[in-house]
Amino acid sequence: MFAKHVIYKHDNYNMLTVEVQGKTLVVRQISDQWGEECHRFLSRPEMMHWAENHFLPSDFPGGGQQMDEVLSNLRNV
Repeated sequence: MFAKHVIYKHDNYNMLTVEVQGKTLVVRQISDQWGEECHRFLSRPEMMHWAENHFLPSDFPGGGQQMDEVLSNLRNV
């Protein structure tokens, strides 16, 4: 059974989840603008590198503070 972690959820159409599938991390990014994007990572450092380069503070309604919370939640997976 896979462990699913909700990292960020603004509503049903804007969310970020991580599934731990053995040693693989599957990040699902759902947005009302782009639909669902799925990213697979083999390590947590690889996932964090992607997240730090992918997200901008302007991507979140709460700005930089909410982005810091999302990155913190990703580190805790």
